[in-house]
Order: sequence, then C-alpha cells, then structure tokens
Amino acid sequence: MRPTPILSIPPFPGARAPRFASPGGSGAGDPTALLAALASHRVGGCYWGSRLSEQPKGAVLDGTKRPLAEAFAWPEGHDPWSILEAAQAARLPDGDPRALIAVAAGVSVILVADDGSEREAGEGDTECLLEAHLTGWQWHNPFDGSTIAPLDAIVLCGMWRALIDANRCIHSVMGIAYWKKPTVSALLWAGAPVPYGRGLADLPPGAGVALWRTRISAAQARALAEVSPPVIEIEDGFIRSAGLGADCVPPLSIIVDEHGPHFDPGARSGLEHLLQDGDFPPELLTRARALRAAIIAGGLSKYEKGSGEPLLRPGGARRHVLVPGQVEDDRAVTSGGALSSNLELLRRARVEAGADAYVIYKPHPDVLAGHRRGLIPEREMVALADRVETSAPMAALIDMVDELHVNSSLAGFEALMRGKQVTVFGVPFYAGWGLTVDRGPVPARRTARRTLDELVAAALLLYPRYLDPLTGLPCPAEALVSRLSEGAPSLSAAASAIVIARRTAGRINQILRPQ
Repeated sequence: MRPTPILSIPPFPGARAPRFASPGGSGAGDPTALLAALASHRVGGCYWGSRLSEQPKGAVLDGTKRPLAEAFAWPEGHDPWSILEAAQAARLPDGDPRALIAVAAGVSVILVADDGSEREAGEGDTECLLEAHLTGWQWHNPFDGSTIAPLDAIVLCGMWRALIDANRCIHSVMGIAYWKKPTVSALLWAGAPVPYGRGLADLPPGAGVALWRTRISAAQARALAEVSPPVIEIEDGFIRSAGLGADCVPPLSIIVDEHGPHFDPGARSGLEHLLQDGDFPPELLTRARALRAAIIAGGLSKYEKGSGEPLLRPGGARRHVLVPGQVEDDRAVTSGGALSSNLELLRRARVEAGADAYVIYKPHPDVLAGHRRGLIPEREMVALADRVETSAPMAALIDMVDELHVNSSLAGFEALMRGKQVTVFGVPFYAGWGLTVDRGPVPARRTARRTLDELVAAALLLYPRYLDPLTGLPCPAEALVSRLSEGAPSLSAAASAIVIARRTAGRINQILRPQ
C-alpha cells in the first residue's frame, strides 16, 4: 500500500488550507512518544468525522476487501478513535494507515498481506507504519510555512480536534449575522455544516444552543423560552480584528462559553473558572509572556493596530489618566456591576484622579462612528476632561499615560498588559484578582490571587478561539497576533462594500442625532 500521511488538516468551512505534509522526512522520532501523542490528542485519519450511533463493543474491526463474516466492517467517514474505543482488534491490509491509529489506541492489529496471509502486528511493523505515515513525511506549519517536527504536527491537529469536539454538543446556532458567518463558521464547525437556525423540536439530550444573544430574533427568543435548552454564549474575542464590529468587519476571534458571558459578574463564566481554579504550568506562562510582548510590540488592541509612533504628553509633568468610554447599551455595561453611563464614569474618574491629574477621555469608537449609544454632551466632557481624544490609537494612548480609570472596558486589561495601574469602577473579568484597584462590587467568590502572566494565559491563550485570516483555519493566538502585527488583512469586495455602507450610515446617524 502506498505511504500516505496519517495527519491532515480538517476541511473547515471557507478554509484555504496550504500543504501540510510532503515526502522527505528523516524518519527519526521516539516511537513511544509519538504513539502516546497520537492517542492523547486522538488525531489521525478522519478525526473530525461523525461518531457511530452504536459502537461495535468487543468486535473485530475489518477494513480489508475480504472481511470476515464475524467481523464488523470499518465504516468510512467516521472518527476512527470513537470506533476503536470498544473494539477488540482491527484487521487491516498491510501498510494501511489506520493500523497506526489502532496501534496507538492500544488495539491488537492483524495485518493481511496481498496473498491473504495474516500476522499480528509487531514492533517492527509499528516502526514501518510510523515511517510510512508520520516520521517519513516533512510537516509544515500552515500559518508561516516553516518545517515542524511530527510531534508538533500532532499537537496542532490536537488543537483542531479539541475545537471540533467542543462543538459537537451544539444543536443550533442563533443570532449570527450573515457578515460574520465567513469567519465564525470555521470556529463553530463540528465536521458537518454549522446548524444555523436549526429548530429545537428535535433537541437531543445533552445538546445546547449557541447564540449571540443580542442578535436572536423574536421567534428564536420564544422558542428558547419554551424549550429552555442549555445555552452557550458567543461573544467577540479580546483580540478581534482590524476594524469595528459595528462597521460589519467580521471577527477573527470569538468566545464560546457554556457557563455564561465573561462580563456578567452575576455568575461564574468559563473565564472566571479558569482564573479561580485553573492550573498554569510554566510552559503556558512562557507562551503568555511572549504573546504579551508581541501584542505590545505590534501596538495591538481589540479593534486596531497602532502606528507605533509614541504620543507626546499634552499635560507635561502632570499625572496622565486615561478614561475610555463604552457603549452604554452594551451587555458589558448593562449586565450588572458597572456604572450606567459614560458621564458617571467620567465624573467618578475626575474625583478619583484628583484636580492635579491630566484627564484624557476617549469615546468608544462605535459611539464615535454613530452606531451606538454613549455620547457625552460636549460641554460636560470639556468640564470634566482636560482633553477629549478621538483619533489616537488605544495602544498608543495607554503607552503614553500613567494609569487608566475604567468602567468595565477591555482597555483596562490592555493597560495591565502594558504595566499600567488600573482603577476599575465596574466588575470586568480582570477585576478582583489582585492586579487592579477595585472600586466596583467584585464578587466575594473571586479569592485567587493571579499574576499578570496567569491572567494573560487564561484570557488570551485558553479562553478564546482564533481564526487565521489568510488560510481561514482556526489558529493559535500567536498566529493571529502575527498576522495583525504584519498589517490588517484585506477584505473581500463584498465585505468592503458592507463596511463602506455601515460607515456611511454611522455618519448619517451622527448628523441626525439631537445635540
């Protein structure tokens, strides 16, 4: 049988996957470690395939052209690891890549030669299978084209597998705008078409509904109220895109949380679970430090990439305090624990900072664009702030000031990453862990003390999902940060037209808004 690579990139919707494997590997590698990694990550073959409704318990799986009458035919297109879970043995043609998966899964393997003779696979067969299907191939990082070791290829496939498995419980997806689907679909895919808008009449036990809550229809809201299924919240990630969501720039990062939204202090979100109870091994913290350095070097914030040019301090030697506004009807503000208005935030910040401080107020970009609520009357801004900043990038502003006073804005987290003092009046996810000056009603259950690296690891490495804009593949956080640092990804002609239309609508809203 002709050698074929055991690993492949899943066919994520909309992906433009580059070459993952090419002939010419060295054949080197620790067989025990490689087999253990395959088993740990459960990758190889069609690992994104569906699971059988009934498992062949204690059966002999037969993948030959001349199957035994008492054997169970190995079905095509299904996840091989779920099939092997209850199998007694596997009978396969000599050189079949599925034999390597069976060996890694700890199942006895019977190899059938071309002449029909059979033998039980031994150590020599395992080494031949590894070289033919794994170590004899050269593996390529799909995000930068570099050569990677077979073990790294296994780990990367394991990331994709974990994402796909996490999506298998999703019965229906609701509230996703059409302009978000080109990037969101790959992050919600479970091996079959993403179930957008599927009805709930046939909701199976254990399945849930993933939704962007503020965008569901009235009919969907009624159906959810009637059925009361488990709900999985979808929100933008913390490193989102090069452009505003309000301008219909699709997200390159989302959060999918079965516990609840991270910004609602009324219940423990998945992120709070990580920060309160999570384990942060040294290698994860090393990644977090490197990622934070890359974000700072790239001048990145949630929606933008800065120019890299440092800003002058307009207040001279005075202590500079940045106050970032928010969208007042955003769920991060209305969910509880936060001040209800930007005006109240600015008033509280002015008092907290003191008369000697140079206070800079930055309105939220969605508010400035005319899409959302939260504009403070100009006379009030001028009375409370020494400067109103509408154009400078957030990252550059944070670098220039001494501290931030925030409601529940993500800018506070971005400031912590840059070593700034942050005073918080609301209850964002990063408050209550010993890193901020907390003026809001932080829940008493947040008792863990976390380092900055642990906060970054939880919030940026473990919690969100990321999409590479070039390949359309789910990717590690580092890959997206690299793409955004290199320059904003180009939009398609259709997406560009939507953005232009939204920006025009925003300008009209600004003109028509009562002053």
